[in-house]
Order: sequence, then structure tokens, then C-alpha cells
Amino acid sequence: MNDGLLIAGMLAGGLGLFMLAVSMITEGLKAAAGLSLRNLLARWTRSPAHGVFTGLTITAIVQSSSAVTIATIGFVNAGLISMRQALGIVYGSNIGTTMTGWLVAIIGFKVNIEAFALPIIGVGMLLRLTGGERRRASIGLALTGFGLFFIGVDVLKNAFDGLLLSVELGTLTVGGVQEILLFLVAGFLITLLTQSSSAAIAITLTAATGNVIGLYAAAAMVVGANLGTTSTAAIAVIGATPNAKRVACAHILFNGGTGIVALLILPALFWVVESTSSALGLATAPAVTLALFHTVFNILGVLLIFPLNNRLADFLEKRFVTQEEKEAQPKYLDKNILVSPELALHALSLELMRVAAISRRMALAALSHERARNQAINHDHAILLRLSHRVFEFIARLERKAMSEEVSARLSGMLRGTQHLMASAEQSMEIIRSEAPSSAPSDEVLMASAASFRAKVANLVDAADLTRTDFSTESLRQQQDEMQAAYEDVKASLLLAGAQQRLPINDMMTIVDQNSHIRRMARQLTKAIQLLSGLQPMTELPATELEDEENPTEIMETEGQSSLK
Repeated sequence: MNDGLLIAGMLAGGLGLFMLAVSMITEGLKAAAGLSLRNLLARWTRSPAHGVFTGLTITAIVQSSSAVTIATIGFVNAGLISMRQALGIVYGSNIGTTMTGWLVAIIGFKVNIEAFALPIIGVGMLLRLTGGERRRASIGLALTGFGLFFIGVDVLKNAFDGLLLSVELGTLTVGGVQEILLFLVAGFLITLLTQSSSAAIAITLTAATGNVIGLYAAAAMVVGANLGTTSTAAIAVIGATPNAKRVACAHILFNGGTGIVALLILPALFWVVESTSSALGLATAPAVTLALFHTVFNILGVLLIFPLNNRLADFLEKRFVTQEEKEAQPKYLDKNILVSPELALHALSLELMRVAAISRRMALAALSHERARNQAINHDHAILLRLSHRVFEFIARLERKAMSEEVSARLSGMLRGTQHLMASAEQSMEIIRSEAPSSAPSDEVLMASAASFRAKVANLVDAADLTRTDFSTESLRQQQDEMQAAYEDVKASLLLAGAQQRLPINDMMTIVDQNSHIRRMARQLTKAIQLLSGLQPMTELPATELEDEENPTEIMETEGQSSLK
């Protein structure tokens, strides 16, 4: 009984040390690399082959395919890399994770662990304690984790040796499909519970080395561990963008397909592994055989999927399509009309009407106090980013065509109008980011001036609608003047209230800042609509009417400007 508890404690402690070590290696190297890891992923994914090499290299270094996969999904989620770029990293990370098996097989059972690992831990902790906030502290953390990695493997090895001596299990071998599935599920569950395929592989290799399980059983567990890594990706994409979900789906399909192929040709794979071991002069130890098996079937999986990569990407792009993505698809832009600049400009005008409508919708939502406004604005902002990107791409293609000066001038005006609409949308986002004070001012003068200002802005946004039958630029300019006057009034009232201590200074500054964003939002929208209204017929651009009275070259006012200007 006591021996059983001791062995169970050693197993739990060895696994805990191993997982702690992997976590320390990952966190230390990520912190030491800083933005370099992001730049590496973004720059080294120019092609699927580059992506495979990048995923392999980073995973081999940080010792965590899950960390690399999650980071990749995060970059796709943030729009730093595309879904197609991410697929190569996913493939490569599966090969890179085989480094864990080689470390365990070659170093873990061949050297005096304490003589090898303890000095590394000592040096690592010295760097960690003396490094402060510098990079060497992060390198020290990674080194300490590297030392603990082997200590954990050694504890697991001793635990399995004790298990074999104290419990007469014999060698568990695989004798049929049911047994293969049993060990496959065991490897999957260990990875699912520990969220680390490295831990599952280390347990498998140490169990096989201690003759607790046979080679075929261990091979099934290794395949299960490979499948188990998909659980991390599946959890990570809950609530993520469609592209991030596509990457996770690719990860699941790739690992699942690779695992099925590996199980179907398991005897043939072992023959290849044993032949390769003999040819390379490697020891016939179970750990080496399993490490080589893990590497061979992952490389085989990449070789099988690589020719189908584009088809897989095309298939995934048709999946997880959201309403947001449907709305973001251009309705009027088509490459076939690029041959005629006149038709292309007409299509652009119609598409920009859609962009303007979404920007107006965001502005009106930003002025409201409804609880669901933030979600609606974020939804519209994502649509606008995608749609405007397609508009800019279409304009770039059209600019390469031969066109008259008049057409060129209209195209330039449309580009400026699009930029103003995007600037207005960004200000709508700033409005919801700059939260107003929890306790609104109770001063009647302040409340009246604030209500008047928002009403004037709402009227201006309502008037900035080119589809209205009574639309006129003269009315728009009048509404803009009224909005500006209301802004000056509310700003003066707020400054006075702050000076007289009728309103806390911090609250006053927050409200002034938010009102500034509201004014900028309305002004950028107005400038865009004035531009677009002058571009409907083939006439000269009314550029002189549209210059900003404060800064003629300004397209988007920066966030760093003082809100008290």
C-alpha cells in the first residue's frame, strides 16, 4: 500500500515537474524573444514551405506545439497573418514537437541526470535572480525549465521502474483493434488533461523504456497524444474570428488524417523505423524507436497534405462564414468591369454608398446609450475594415489602367472619401473606448448643453445621407455649423464646471475627450459625404469647399492630440 502511494506520488510529481518545465521553457523563450517571435511568424510565412520551417523551428525551441498553435491562432485572430500563411506553421509545429521525444530518448536515459540537469538549473536561477527586468532573466527562466525537464523525466522513469517491480503487470501489448483504440484513447486523454502532448509522449516513452507497455501500445499512445493537441486549438477558438476557427479546423483535420494514416500502416511504419535505425546506427532502445516513429509519421503527414494545401485552404474558406463576412463582400465591384473606367467608377460609387451607410450606422450607434451598442459598433467596424480593404484593392487595380484626367480626379476623390469614412468609423470606436464617468453630472446647465450637442450631432449624421431626396450640401454645412457651436458651448460649460469644482476634474476631462471624439466623428463623416456628393456627376471636384479649416492635409486626427484644443 505504501509502495503504491509512493509510486503514485512519484508519477504525479514527475508529471508536475515536467509540465512546469515545459511552461517555464515556453514562457522564458517567449519573453526573451519579445516581438521577435511575432516578427518571425509574420515574415517567415511567405509560402507554405516557409511556414512549415518556421513552425518546426519555433516548436523545437519552445518545446510546445500547443503554444505555437495558440500563438498562430492569435495572430490570425488579430489579422497579423492570413489563414493560408498559418497552415504551414500548423504543419511544421507537428514535426517540431517530435523534438521532445528525441530529448527524452537520447539524453533522458543516457546520462547522469543530476550531473547534467542540476548545474543548468543553478545557472538558470542565477540569471533569473540577477537579471531583473532584462532579457537574461527570461533566458534564465528558460534554462531552469530545461534542467527541470530532465529531472521530471528521471522521476517518471524511476516511478515506472518501481511500478514494474511492485505490480506484476507484465508487458502490456497490443493484440487487436480494440487494444489499439484503448491506448490511442489513453494518449489522447493524457494530452487533454495535461494540455501538453510533450507530457503524454514523455510518459509513453518512459513507460515503454521500463517495459510497462509494449512498442505497439506505445505507438498507439503517441498517435493519441498527437490527436490530443487538437483539443487546445479547439478550446482556443471559442468566440474567435472565422479565420482563426479555420486554422483550428485545419489543425484538427491534419492531425486526425495523419493519425489515421499512421494507424493503418503501423506495421509498415515500424519496419521503416527499424530499417532507418539500423541504417543510421541508432540504438534499438524503445525510446529511440518511438521517437523515430513519431518523427516519421509526422513528416509523412506533411508530405501527404502539402500537395493538397491550396484545396484545403479553399475548402476552409467556405466554412465558418459569418453574417459579418457576407455583409463585407462587395456587391458591385467586379474585376471584369475594370476594362471600362467609367463602369468601374459607377460601381465604386455604389459600393461607397454602402460604406457610407455603415459608417453612419456606427455614428448613430455611438451616440446612443443602449447596452448593445458596443457589440453593434464592433460588428460594423469589422465589416467596414473588410469592405474598405476590397475597395482599396479595386482602386489600386483601376489606377493601373489608362484613364483621362477627369476620371483620375474622380478616382482620387473617391479614395479621399473612403479614407474620411474610415476615419469617422475609427472615431466611433474611440467613443465607446473612452467610457464616460459612471455618475453623470447632475448640473442642469451641463445636462442641457450636453443633450443639445448630441442632438445636433445626430441631426448632422441624419442629414449626411446621400440617399435622402432632400439632401443638399448647403443644409449639411448649416448643420455642421450648428454642431460646432453646440460643441463649443458644452466644452465651455464643462471647463467652467471643472474650474468651479462643480464637477471632478477627471470626470470633466473624460467627458471633454469623449465629446471631442464625437465632433471628429461627425466632421470626418461630413467631409466624406461632401466629397462623394460632388463625385456623382462627371464634374470637377469641389475641393476648395472641402478643405479642413484647421488642417487642410488632415485625413485622420490622431489620438494623441489634446482633447482641450
